[in-house]
This record gives sequence, structure tokens and C-alpha cells, in this order.
Amino acid sequence: MTKLSLGFSPCPNDTFIFDALVNKKIDTPGFDFEPVLEDVETLNKWALQGKLDMTKISFGVLPLLSGKYELLDSGAALGKGVGPLLIAREPIDPTRIREKNVAIPGENTTANLLFSLAFPDSTKKKFMVFSAIEDAVLSGETDCGVIIHENRFTYEKRGLRAIMDLGDYWERKTACPVPLGGIVMRRRFSAESRLQVSAQIKKSIEKAFASYPEITEYVRRHAQAMDESVMRKHIDLYVNDYSLSLGETGRRAITRLVDIHKLSIASSQ
Repeated sequence: MTKLSLGFSPCPNDTFIFDALVNKKIDTPGFDFEPVLEDVETLNKWALQGKLDMTKISFGVLPLLSGKYELLDSGAALGKGVGPLLIAREPIDPTRIREKNVAIPGENTTANLLFSLAFPDSTKKKFMVFSAIEDAVLSGETDCGVIIHENRFTYEKRGLRAIMDLGDYWERKTACPVPLGGIVMRRRFSAESRLQVSAQIKKSIEKAFASYPEITEYVRRHAQAMDESVMRKHIDLYVNDYSLSLGETGRRAITRLVDIHKLSIASSQ
């Protein structure tokens, strides 16, 4: 039996995906998974250090991991209408964003990459945990912020407004779904092992969908008192056919994002 440390976020889409896998609701022959739940930017940093056997990452950090990890076919978050939103207290002309202080949910996140694609001249960035960004904008600590995850469903109720849908910008520019995050596994494991684990993740997702829209205790426990309707919106938005398998379209979108990331690095040097 091979023990694998597995990192993912406490957000409903990730706990929904991995509930059956880590809680032994399905058979996982050959593997025993040890879950480690952290915010995605922490997981990105740990991936750069090679800390975990498997982990959820932002696709924005994928180009920096090619020597350490291999992307799995299952467990990813891609789609249309799922991208980060740029929000503020009051309307802001997008041409003036470069003058504004912007809260970003982590330097290595896909959100930062998409924001940089839309606003390449913006330099006044403040990196923070995604869940702190709404408060930072409301308090005036920053002029605007890029929100992800459940904050997409809460910002309007708190009196904030969208300045730009960064996912929509990406879709119009590339004609690809938005690649947000995926699951990677250390390359020291065999290709056969990676295929087996990917198949088990797919089976875990199928098990979760079999009882959906029921919200399991595992998902609720990690959702930080989130309303169940928001949990379902979260799952509906981020868990889809691309989560079961990236497919040709999903892989093409990821390749496009990686190519843009490499170009941005080259142009900054």
C-alpha cells in the first residue's frame, strides 16, 4: 500500500471531489490518501517546494513545476463563466486600474495571471488570502480586488460591484474555457501509478455526483458556515465534465495559459 499526501482546499468544490477518495467511500486499491487542507496559494508554494506527493494547484504556477510534478487528467477546475472578478466599492474606468491598489489572491494564482493579462501595466498589487479581499476593498485598504471561489456569490450583497469579469476577458481573447486549477502528482511515481490515481479521483467525483444535490457532512464541515445554497452554486460552477477528464479542449486551454505565462516571464526579463 502506497501512502500519498494529498493537498486540496477546504472549498466545497475540492471537498466534493475528494470526499469519497479520502474517506474511503470508494475502493482505492494500492493507495492510501492522507489529506492536507490549505488555501490554494499555500498549496502553490508547497508545490514549488515539492512538499506533497499530490496537490491541487493554480494553473498559473504549473509552468514552474514541470520538473517536479505531472498534471493528472481528473480533479481539475475549468469552464466558462467561472473566472475571477475584479471588484471595487465604486465604478472605476478600466483604463485607470494601473493607478489603483489591487488585492490579488496570491502571486502564483491563475487569478493573478488573468489579471496581469488584462492589465499588464498594473504594478500596485497586494497579495493576500482570497477570503480577506472583500474586507480589504470594503475598508479602503485597497481600491479594488480580484475575487475567486465563494466570494463570487457574496460581493454584491456586501455592496461591492464588478469592474471586469477576468474569465470573460480570457474567453473572448482565446476562445478557450478558463483553466483555474488542477491536480498534480510527483513525477517520481510511475506513469501507471499516476493513471491509477487519476482514475480513482474520477471515481470519487462520480460517487459524489451520484448523491448530489445532497451536501455531505464532510463538505459542510469545511465550508466555514457557508450557506448550503452557496455550496451548491460553488460546486455547480467549478465541478463539471472537465473535472472528470480534461479532454482535448481542456488541455488546449491549459497549454494556451502556460504559453502566455512563459511569454510574460520572457518579456519581464
